[in-house]
Amino acid sequence: MADLFLGYFWLGPLVWACLYISDYAFTLTCARLYQGGARDKMTFEGSYEITPFYQSDIDGLRRVSPRFLLVLVIGGVALCLPGLSGAQTSPKFFSFILGALILVQLAIHVRHVRNYVLFRAMATDAVRGHVEYSRPLLLKVSSIELFTFAAMFAVIAIFTASPFVLGGAVASGMVGAQHRGLASKARAAVQVAH
Repeated sequence: MADLFLGYFWLGPLVWACLYISDYAFTLTCARLYQGGARDKMTFEGSYEITPFYQSDIDGLRRVSPRFLLVLVIGGVALCLPGLSGAQTSPKFFSFILGALILVQLAIHVRHVRNYVLFRAMATDAVRGHVEYSRPLLLKVSSIELFTFAAMFAVIAIFTASPFVLGGAVASGMVGAQHRGLASKARAAVQVAH
């Protein structure tokens, strides 16, 4: 599969762009379900969106986000410009970068699918009661989930010697660390408020 990305250098950026668009669309869909009634049974302190950069767009349910479009264009250009030469001169590094971008998106999509199924169930009596997640806990759980994906990708990378999968392990670990940092900041803010 990685050879396919190396042979057609534009395919990797195209797959990433499709996943990135899907990520935003899935986030909006789940945010609508959350605001449309799921939050009556499950409440997240603060924004539904974890990434601060996109919180205002997701909270406002904006279908077209200038921030999203900016990152999509910059990401596509950043992958395509060096892609042709990188795929030929440094195929392992190019594969690593593609794995980092594609596999972390797939890990995030697992969360979207779970939330979609769960939020749809909340519209019925399949879920009863009410639970509230504090912001620090929500971010901590997110970081643990991403660290779990990082560990899984790392084990697979060891057994397959795949730079693509290693890239996914590193990127998932980095995003997990970002969410851990956000959790620490949120916890500190709660302590200062009390």
